[in-house]
Amino acid sequence: MKELSALYTQWKGCAPLLTEELPQAGSNRKYVRFTDEDGHSVIGVIGTSVRENECFIYLSKHFTEKGLPMPQILAVSTDSTRYLLEDLGTTSLYDALADARKTGYQYGEAEKKLLIKTIRQLAHIQTEGAEGLDYDRCIPPIKFNEQAAMFDLNYFKYSFLKTTDLPFDEIQLEADMQQMALDLTACTRGKHYFLYRDFQARNVMLKNGEPHFIDYQGGMEGPLQYDVASFLWQASAHYPQTLREEIIECYINELKHLLPRFDKEAFRKELQLFVLFRMMQVLGAYGLRGYVERKEYFLNSIPLAIENMREMLALQVAKPYPYLNQILNKLVALPQFQRKQAVAKKPMDLGKASVSKYDGKGPLVVRVFSFSYKKGIPEDTSGNGGGYVFDCRSTHNPGRYDQYKPLTGLDQPVIDFLENDGEILTFLKSVYKLADAHVNRYIERGFTDLMFSFGCTGGRHRSVYSAQHLAEHIHKKFGVEVRLCHREQKISTTLPNEKVL
Repeated sequence: MKELSALYTQWKGCAPLLTEELPQAGSNRKYVRFTDEDGHSVIGVIGTSVRENECFIYLSKHFTEKGLPMPQILAVSTDSTRYLLEDLGTTSLYDALADARKTGYQYGEAEKKLLIKTIRQLAHIQTEGAEGLDYDRCIPPIKFNEQAAMFDLNYFKYSFLKTTDLPFDEIQLEADMQQMALDLTACTRGKHYFLYRDFQARNVMLKNGEPHFIDYQGGMEGPLQYDVASFLWQASAHYPQTLREEIIECYINELKHLLPRFDKEAFRKELQLFVLFRMMQVLGAYGLRGYVERKEYFLNSIPLAIENMREMLALQVAKPYPYLNQILNKLVALPQFQRKQAVAKKPMDLGKASVSKYDGKGPLVVRVFSFSYKKGIPEDTSGNGGGYVFDCRSTHNPGRYDQYKPLTGLDQPVIDFLENDGEILTFLKSVYKLADAHVNRYIERGFTDLMFSFGCTGGRHRSVYSAQHLAEHIHKKFGVEVRLCHREQKISTTLPNEKVL
């Protein structure tokens, strides 16, 4: 981390004001957001694979030079293990579609508009992005051919199928997979497009409402259909087929302008095969990340992927490969993949959710308290029953030292003590994560009241510091009205709603 901060300082000419570690996704890369005193931020990345870093850096520079919406590379360490790139914000396309998922996958006009914008940009990345691209600088394999197709098919076989203990004939399965690989690569001969490979809603960031793209370092030369299949049949999205068809039509119309000889009918026919192929590859990834690495997100995604596979098998897409078709149908019928009666139905099966009487009342007012446990938890006057209560007593107490006893968590000597010690910073890091998620959701729902309380022994040092910093954090990040009360100090202040000023 020190080396990454040093890279930022070297690039910016000064140290960052704020440093925020970001959660890791499926990779081992570490991400940090650096923010300067003017509120401008960049993303720092630590990657253990130099080859992967160099590939991402090259592709990013290539795409941005062509005017495509990828993050700009700002600085790179001499050993290519660390780099800085443009901050595309905190909202992904996946985040923007959250309400649709929560209301039974009912995608409205706003969501549909974002999806269409994204798929149209994909067409440009695949075609214009491929122009002049040096695939030798990509991570092998550099081209989607029979070998690459077999790699993904075997990925499914070894990382997922074998973990289920479903018996199968290796020779018969291999023969069908080889034929499938031949059919997949037949539609790419003589065509040169950029295959994004991991094109999904989580890899699309929305900056000023426009889609920007990340995580393309696994890309190679390949077919158009792969990315469309990845995007529209993403397991957690569950787009209705009517919506898929509308989005595909928009994509095709965009390609007609970019590729005058584009064969619409051939594309649609070949797309179904790529959907089946992509589903098998995804299950391989889920098997490795879930069953082997025990990552919860991927384990939870397996039932969704299996359900997608069921739907595709019902369309007889695997029929040209008799033994593979047989094994896949046996796979989705295994007991561990059957819906249990006790398990709740998918939101789409439940119909539209009822609207809470608290929805849409806004704007949100956040109340933050500091208090002494000896005098009890602050009373909730909103009638909602209260909110978060955080116990600061596990952190180092300045009140045990005579020089700090007459001071509070608002005084600089106490602030310096707490921050130099560091325990309170670790504590607040977790608090910020919870608070950010809660505030964001309350704003989305149009709720009017949220309460946070921090308690310590005397309500003087640690709780005051924590309440003050959370209040300022929420106000700066969300701009909502924050009412701050240090109860034992009889200090109250209001940070106004910046959106109505």
